[in-house]
Formats: sequence, structure tokens, C-alpha cells
Amino acid sequence: MENSKNYHDEQNNLNTLKMREVLAALPSFCKQFFRGIQEYTSSRTRLAYAYDLRVFFEFLHANNSVCAKMEIVEFPLSILDQITREDIEEYMDYITYYIKDGREYANNERGKKRKLSALKSFYNYYFCAELIKTNPAALVPLPKQHEKEIIRLDADEVAILLDQVEEGEKLTKCQLKYHSKTKIRDIALLTLLLGTGIRVSECVGLDISDVDFKNNGIKIRRKGGYETVVYFGEEVSDALHDYLEKRHHIIPLEGHENALFLSIQNRRITVRAVENLVKKYTANVTGLKKITPHKLRSTYGTTLYQETGDIYLVADVLGHKDVNTTRKHYAAIEDNRRRKAAKVVRLREK
Repeated sequence: MENSKNYHDEQNNLNTLKMREVLAALPSFCKQFFRGIQEYTSSRTRLAYAYDLRVFFEFLHANNSVCAKMEIVEFPLSILDQITREDIEEYMDYITYYIKDGREYANNERGKKRKLSALKSFYNYYFCAELIKTNPAALVPLPKQHEKEIIRLDADEVAILLDQVEEGEKLTKCQLKYHSKTKIRDIALLTLLLGTGIRVSECVGLDISDVDFKNNGIKIRRKGGYETVVYFGEEVSDALHDYLEKRHHIIPLEGHENALFLSIQNRRITVRAVENLVKKYTANVTGLKKITPHKLRSTYGTTLYQETGDIYLVADVLGHKDVNTTRKHYAAIEDNRRRKAAKVVRLREK
């Protein structure tokens, strides 16, 4: 048991290896930036920044006359002072749609905002350290982001989804071969997601020891690395009990002994596998919305808010650091509640 890998540490190690690979293609001065932000960012965030900065430097190399004269890895720190606001605006226009190595890439408002945010953090680090004189990234406003409507399941759709997992009526012949082996696991996994609102990454990272039936709680590692306990109801408890009864008879591969949810290959299940699992059960069900694991989280958050009206509770349970993030997501429900308030108060009896 002792050699069993901790999921989160394993992911950090993988991200570290990928990070070294990307850093080797970036200017050498970038290493200082990533060392500087290490204490307050996750390995996943730093890797995303590295990928985004690689796109930026590749754009400069191809489109800026000064940068074109040398290899990207040879760019000196002083190059940052030669980049203008116009260069960054052209870069933002470029990432809307571009082709690299025969592959097409496109960025919507959200993708462009993320890439510009990475660039702003990058420039801000060197500017605050007084290593550069200019900060053109600060002059470019973040793209306005239009909020998407939250897609969630209605109560009858939740029942349809879970019935489909139990019965497998719409599955193909090939899928049905595995259905009897995975049905109990899949019911437990989806019931847990629907009944707690945890993220898929938090779900796949669960170990058996993280489940506490005495208090009906699970210990999860949130984004940012902190641990917390999320509580579940009887339906989740029953589904987990049924699965664990079967899980105790499975011999996992070495290094995966502690994992709560296992794949067909008896390894810890992956985020991609859960995404495919949700797609499999919803693909052929008529009348069901296009569902992703994140929409199961939205379903839980919406239901919790409708039942309690407590936005702070919803933010806490979903693991949002800023309640305004939650408020933004559930603004439509808040608006409905305000509309109801207008009808509740009567000034004069009719």
C-alpha cells in the first residue's frame, strides 16, 4: 500500500516534466518568472502560462522584424522593452485563428482572455522587479466576456440519466459488453458528481480512505491544493457502499491500490475517461441536453441555490474562492428570485 501513488503529487510531477520541456523552447530569462510565481500558483497554472507564452514568442519570431533575426531561446530580456502595445494587439488578433504545423487553432473570448492574462502576469513580474522599463501588456484591456447561460439538468433529466446507466438501453452492442462490469462503478461516480458538485479532477483524485461513511463526507483536494470535506446524502452513500463492496474484490495495478474509482484496466480512472463515460450514456438519449461532467456540477449548484437561497453556502460547497464567481454563474436564478419578491409584497388587498 505504501508505494501507491498520490494522484495529486503524480499530476504535479507530470506537469513538472512537461514544464521543463516547454521551458527548453522559451527564452532563458523566462525561468526567473516561473520561479518567481511558484509559491502562489499550481503546477497546472504554470504549465498553461508556459504554453501560452510559447505561442506569444512564436508569433513574435514570425512577425516582428527584430525578433526574426534570432532564435526564440536566444531572445534577451531587453526584447520585452522593444515590444509595443500594437504588437500585443496584433498578437491578440492573430490568436483568434491561426494554423501551426498543419493544425488549426482558434480562441474565443475566454481563450483570448486567458492568453492575455498570462502575458499581463509575465510583463508585470519583470516590470515590478524593475528589470524592464515598459509594460505594454498593461495597456491592452482584457476582452469583454459574455456570460454563457448555465446548462443544467432538470430533475426528470437526472432520473433519465441514472436510469440509462442502470439499464443501458441505448448503448451499442460493443458498449453493452462492458456495461455489466462498470455499471455499479458508473452509478456511484455519477451519483457522487450529481450529489456533491465536486469537480471531475477532484473525483478522480479520490482515494478509498477519503470516504468517511460515519460522517457521510469525502475529503477532496481543491484547486490551489488545499484540502476540505464535502458532505453527501443517503443516495450517494448507498451508491458508494454498493460500489465499494465490488471494489474490494478488484486487484488494482501496482501504484493504484488506493484509488477509489478504477478503470477497466484496474488503474485510477482519468478525467478523460469520465468525460467519455458521460458522453456514452447521454449520446443516444433523445431529448437530453448535451451533457459534460461540468454540467453535472452546475446541476448540483443550481439545485442547492434554489433550495437554500444561500449564495455563500453554494460558493463554499463548490469551492469558489470568490463568492462573486458564484454570483456571476447563478445571476439568472437571483434575478428570478428578485422578480418573485415583487409579487410577494402586497400594498393593498384587492
